[in-house]
Amino acid sequence: MAEMKAHTEYLTVTTDDRYEMVHLTPQLEEIVRRSEVDDGLCFVSPMHITAAIYVNDNEEGLIEDIGVWLEKLAPRWPGYKHHQTGEDNGDAHLKSLLLHHETTLPVTRGRLDLGRWQRIFYAEFDGQRAKKIIVKVLGIAKG
Repeated sequence: MAEMKAHTEYLTVTTDDRYEMVHLTPQLEEIVRRSEVDDGLCFVSPMHITAAIYVNDNEEGLIEDIGVWLEKLAPRWPGYKHHQTGEDNGDAHLKSLLLHHETTLPVTRGRLDLGRWQRIFYAEFDGQRAKKIIVKVLGIAKG
């Protein structure tokens, strides 16, 4: 009978800038390898409400386009009601809503089962300090 397995790791990301897209695919591939899960799912979620996880192409022009698009939809602006609490990150909360807060990825034969151009990114909108990401790999253990 196949054994079910759960594996949890945490990544810590510290960005140099307030807004930054961090490519996570290599780190996630390594976590899946260490998990010894052969067939299952890899769940990735930032443990912060001003960040997101998304899957897209690792192409600099597209990454820049995403940033421009987010800034048009949720610009940095002093008039957000959230700022009345003493915070200055209202736009960061809105930007995180526009991208996926978390993602679940397939694991097949012990590896992330991604499409040819799919890569996983951590999107930080209120950075310049350490933030945690939880990664859970669940599934059937390698035989």
